[in-house]
Amino acid sequence: MPLPEAYFYTRLGRAAELESRKDKILYRFFEILPGVLAWSTLALLIFLSYKIPVFVALFIIIFDFYWFVRTLYLFFFLKATYDKMKKRLHTDWLKKLEKFPPKKYSLPLSSWRDLWHVVFLPMYKEDKKIVEQTIEAIKAADYPKERMVVVLAIEERAGEEAKNIAVKMKEKFKEAFGDFIVTVHPNNISGEVAGKGSNLHFAAGQIKTMINEKGIPYERIIVSAFDVDTQVPRGYFGCLTYHYLKTKNPARASYQPIPFYHNNIWEAPALARVLSYSSTFWHMMQQERPHKQTTFSSHSMSFKALEDVGFWQNNMVSEDSRIFFQSLLRYDGDYKVVSLYYPVSMDANVAESFGRTMINIYKQQRRWAWGVENLPYLAFGFLKNKAVALKIKIKYLWLLVEGFHTWATSSLIIFLMGWLPIAIGGQAFRSTVLSYNLPKLTQILLTISMIGIVTSATLSIALMPPPPKGKSLFHNAWLVLQWFLTPFALMIFSSIPALEAQTRLMLGKYMGFWVTEKSRK
Repeated sequence: MPLPEAYFYTRLGRAAELESRKDKILYRFFEILPGVLAWSTLALLIFLSYKIPVFVALFIIIFDFYWFVRTLYLFFFLKATYDKMKKRLHTDWLKKLEKFPPKKYSLPLSSWRDLWHVVFLPMYKEDKKIVEQTIEAIKAADYPKERMVVVLAIEERAGEEAKNIAVKMKEKFKEAFGDFIVTVHPNNISGEVAGKGSNLHFAAGQIKTMINEKGIPYERIIVSAFDVDTQVPRGYFGCLTYHYLKTKNPARASYQPIPFYHNNIWEAPALARVLSYSSTFWHMMQQERPHKQTTFSSHSMSFKALEDVGFWQNNMVSEDSRIFFQSLLRYDGDYKVVSLYYPVSMDANVAESFGRTMINIYKQQRRWAWGVENLPYLAFGFLKNKAVALKIKIKYLWLLVEGFHTWATSSLIIFLMGWLPIAIGGQAFRSTVLSYNLPKLTQILLTISMIGIVTSATLSIALMPPPPKGKSLFHNAWLVLQWFLTPFALMIFSSIPALEAQTRLMLGKYMGFWVTEKSRK
């Protein structure tokens, strides 16, 4: 199927790549929009706190109450996902596949064993131990290894050490899988942004040649793009295969596991643990809302869809979510995410020192928040592609606008803005009953919201891997107390990096790909 003309307009990284002046202005407008909305909201609240403090005080109370209700609402999604995840982790997926009659497959196959899995592991300068443990976990999976291909995609710019590690990994694991391939992404390719997306783009092109030589139909290949620290549970590929065969038109879907940051969680400082679990909890909630879900970090999809969209984009940063939007545009809105309710484990953000860890947490959150670059891409693509239904356009544009605006502003409004009317609203407002009760009402709502913190603490302990020897009872108590750092963590390491990312996009100060430092004891 040839690519529609409108699709070529949307393989973009930024406005400057467009030739038409009109298109550049339009795309640039969409780049500016998120930052303008975020800063306008904060500036308006400050201004109105001075001019109309009563209005802002009432707004803050309503806003806090809204977030309290929303927290309770999302908790039910979290609990539902947790229950389904526990059940799926204890399911024998190969046994289910053996009992799954081929006539009910979504593809014309004689057996589920006709499917292949290709696992991409893009690598930069990660330690040999990290890479080796990831491949060992894939090897330990119960899926037939003769139907698995592991692709270790290294960067030329990483130097000789990365090449040496790749050679050792190939030597150790070449007999463990149907194939073990090492690709070397060349440095300084014109038009590329150095990073995971460009590495994956190059590796996929290399693997396509191998697939064509073997004559494997693209629909029979399930591709998984993992971070190089991603460790899969034993049943992951069986679970993925089962849901691939159950999904109607499986090439029109991505398959999303739940990202856990467990590999080194006991080495992580409290703030890193809180933010890691906050991210995990959010993605657990999204599993129950697949209509609002996009791909994130480690994900899987059909090689047919991957090849149809020209692989992951090589000229932007957020390749993990972008591949979903590429597919959404390519198939005129007929693309979705299937929730696997199954975890994969990655590294929490831990560096050699506490200070370095804090800096890296901020940079990682800012890179995730740079996913706001998908908003201009999608808005522009929707304007060019008239075949996408209006309701789909509204749905996804609202999802991105509301999501990134909330990310950048909500924590600041909840934890800081509530005091503004009292601080700058003038003596007339400070003498009112509303002024007297505003801190009390806000405090009551925030106190009630502590239920969510306690719930998060309880669930995080239930999800924690077994502790290493030497962890005291005091440390276990700290696992609960650390969650009271949540307000600070959300402001400093969530809202502010998101606001910075949107400001950079607004000003045209585009970000490159920042590689998270991996450190394990």
